[in-house]
Amino acid sequence: MKARSALFYTVMRLLAFFVPFAILMLFPVFRELYWLAALFAALIGLSLSLLFLRRPLDEVSAGLAERRARSRRGPRDEDAEDAAADAADGTGDKA
Repeated sequence: MKARSALFYTVMRLLAFFVPFAILMLFPVFRELYWLAALFAALIGLSLSLLFLRRPLDEVSAGLAERRARSRRGPRDEDAEDAAADAADGTGDKA
């Protein structure tokens, strides 16, 4: 996963919430009911992110899946510890 794509996606998601929230807070009714403005801004932000941020989300998700697959391919801790103990004893797999 590239840090740049994750950072871009995070910043755009935050902007998709805070810009509508700021616009809604300009209306006098939402100054008193700020929780309603936050709710509407969250719904607007979710809609905008579903419509316009599909590609950055796919890039971040693919990067995370690739990173997880790489970590699963590596040696397990138990195998490494057993190999190190066998090498220290000099016995190997002589049972």
